[in-house]
Amino acid sequence: MAHRDIKYKRKNLTIHKSVTTPHFNESTVLVTSTWDYVDLWLKRAGKKDARFFWSQARSFYDATKILPKTSAPLTAYYCFLNATKTLLLAKGVQFSDEHGVSGYTKKGHTSLSNEQVKFKSSGVLPALCRHLGEPAEESSYALKDLLYNLPGIHRAFNLTYSSDPELFIPLTDPKIVKSAKTNEAWFCAKVTGQYATSHTTNKLPDKFERDISVEDAFLIRSTNRFNWKPNQTPQNLAKYKTYHTKLRKNIYYINGAQRLWYLKRAGNIHGLIQRSSMTIAFAAMHKLSEMARYEPDKLSRHFDCQHNWLLSEFISSASAQFIDEISSELTGHEFMLPGRN
Repeated sequence: MAHRDIKYKRKNLTIHKSVTTPHFNESTVLVTSTWDYVDLWLKRAGKKDARFFWSQARSFYDATKILPKTSAPLTAYYCFLNATKTLLLAKGVQFSDEHGVSGYTKKGHTSLSNEQVKFKSSGVLPALCRHLGEPAEESSYALKDLLYNLPGIHRAFNLTYSSDPELFIPLTDPKIVKSAKTNEAWFCAKVTGQYATSHTTNKLPDKFERDISVEDAFLIRSTNRFNWKPNQTPQNLAKYKTYHTKLRKNIYYINGAQRLWYLKRAGNIHGLIQRSSMTIAFAAMHKLSEMARYEPDKLSRHFDCQHNWLLSEFISSASAQFIDEISSELTGHEFMLPGRN
């Protein structure tokens, strides 16, 4: 199907970091850290209670950076908890004081598969799930599977567990395009390198397909459509926001110096979890924090296993990723380091 790019403010209309409140009509915010920006945003909005929890989250974040790996999960988790409370309070989402997550260990040798994490139906985590449009009923996952479903550490996971198939397909040039003949618009992106094969086509989730009408590139597209009518920009953006919310259930990003987007594959794969990286990281860090607080000897044994680098990568990188995602959900803005756009 012939199509053309949709330009908005002289740039291609594309996907946004925020799932719930993307501000497509505003420029990327260039900051070295989102802490001060969000604090001022909360102050202007008169969100005093939320601002208190944001300050607490920042203190725990700073503490995490100087603690050893066997202690850092405790402060990292409380950073996540308080940042999530900030979001829920700022958005007026009701939640109880319970954390909404617990964990236990199956009998057997030291392994991530034996460390179990239970999502509860009330508390902070299920409130975050509901806010993001995810199921909030009770469910349990192995810690290994939670880490498997995080794009930021997926390379470390695959090097640790080489028999598990890759879950994430890298995307380049993601954008929204419009039919050359009708008002139909849809998402598309390029797949390049080793991923530009028919094997990738077989992995695509429901409502995604390869665009075989494009011969000079490996282009994938969403089969879902929305209308983009001439000279109706505000209405068009409102329609795209609804479309975008559904789109982001399959598309993830990694925080960094450049925009890195990934499509999560589908199929009958053991360990595949259809949740956002925020709720997954929250639950995984809670389990590690429990061990750091109550069973530090057990956590130490995990660092004597083959998965020690994977755990180290998660503990080192998860806080920056989580805070970037929460900052975008709070403000509706995208944040990048200065010198990027």
